[in-house]
Amino acid sequence: MTPEEKSRYSRHMLLAQIGAAGQERLLAARVLVVGMGGLGSPVAMYLAASGVGHLVLSDFDVVELSNLQRQIIHRSDDVDRNKVESARKAILALNPGVQVTALPYALQDDDLDDEVAAADVVVDACDNFQSRFEMNAACWRQRTPLVSAAAMRMEGQVSVFDPRQPESPCYRCLYSDESTEGEACSQVGVLAPLLGIVGSIQATEAMKLIVGMGTTLVGRVLVLDALDMELRTLKLRKDPQCPVCSEPAGARASAGG
Repeated sequence: MTPEEKSRYSRHMLLAQIGAAGQERLLAARVLVVGMGGLGSPVAMYLAASGVGHLVLSDFDVVELSNLQRQIIHRSDDVDRNKVESARKAILALNPGVQVTALPYALQDDDLDDEVAAADVVVDACDNFQSRFEMNAACWRQRTPLVSAAAMRMEGQVSVFDPRQPESPCYRCLYSDESTEGEACSQVGVLAPLLGIVGSIQATEAMKLIVGMGTTLVGRVLVLDALDMELRTLKLRKDPQCPVCSEPAGARASAGG
């Protein structure tokens, strides 16, 4: 690390769980963040501030005035600018040592697989089930851990899905095809600071995966009720019938003898 990096990240290196070696891992890491809205904003800012060396941001959308209530990475003069370009500007103003790749489009098919394969961690900060399902499947194909979250009204949830761990469930173990007819925050609203809390938890889980510290939310769903300020942790088991992460019946039979 350069003297400037040692000074910038000194408070991390004082932590026994991170130290100089952990900070080096962060500096060498590549994280794909899909969605530069209410969740992606705090995720990207905290990962950049923490020294994650390469952030890849994907979002096809542009900044709208109504976004500014909660999407804190954007500013009033960013309205009508593509969200990833707006986010790139904010990140580099915060930490010019971070490499930022801005992808102003939705990742699909081979492009999605390529970016997922190149990443050490994928952060799901998007706002629709179809994109989440595709991202989850790509993470499972490429064996890349996924940090997923959602927030609406005054409630949020976070979980981690890690295909490198045999007992880890995936996103499809939590939500099925029938879940796709949900409401959007544009219809029911969302509390602005809630997204900051949930996004910060996502950033924390991503850093834990990179550094290899602590216990992640694999096999658990953290649920936050901001109105009553209550946190609950729910267990999530692998679905043996999951179309994404369960083993084929033939493979299970063979493994059993």
